[in-house]
Amino acid sequence: MPTIAMFYGIIIRMYCVPGEHNPPHIHAYYQDYTAIININTCELSEGTLPAKQLKLALAWAEIHKEELLADWELASKGELPFSIEPLK
Repeated sequence: MPTIAMFYGIIIRMYCVPGEHNPPHIHAYYQDYTAIININTCELSEGTLPAKQLKLALAWAEIHKEELLADWELASKGELPFSIEPLK
């Protein structure tokens, strides 16, 4: 599962598996926490992150929604997604 962004200790990854299950989503990791974020809605769909890190991850997903959906298309075909600019 390639890392597509890292910021403020948060790691964002996306599976690269042909036919990966919908809805389009990303995996966010922070210390011992893991979460799945729906790309279409930019909402938490599974797991948990501390409140501050969740807010940052959701904001980042909203800002980069189009890029994330493009990466999802690549990843769902088994291709590597592109890195996306982190929050600064």
